[in-house]
Amino acid sequence: MRTPSHPATDSIELAGIFHALSDPARLSIVTGLAQVDEQCCSDLDVPLSKSTLSHHLKVLREAGVTTTRVEGTRRLMSLRRDDLDLRFPGLLDAVLNAATREPADAH
Repeated sequence: MRTPSHPATDSIELAGIFHALSDPARLSIVTGLAQVDEQCCSDLDVPLSKSTLSHHLKVLREAGVTTTRVEGTRRLMSLRRDDLDLRFPGLLDAVLNAATREPADAH
């Protein structure tokens, strides 16, 4: 299994983060990951086909929002909280706070 590539911390761009978080499905994935240290991709609770989920996970990873670690045949995802806080202090917390306060039917 190929090791996924991730942008270096100093290469993470604000526009890329905003693009990645602009989709309700990706925002839902991020809010779910904020509740755990690490989660297997197959355990994500999102009503999407595998191909659509893969696309969303790739967008989040390439934007620098998440990291993916390969363990055998499993892919374990987590938020790049430390990197994001270093690059854009308070941004992730602000996004997560706003997302949890927003009504679910607003999407």
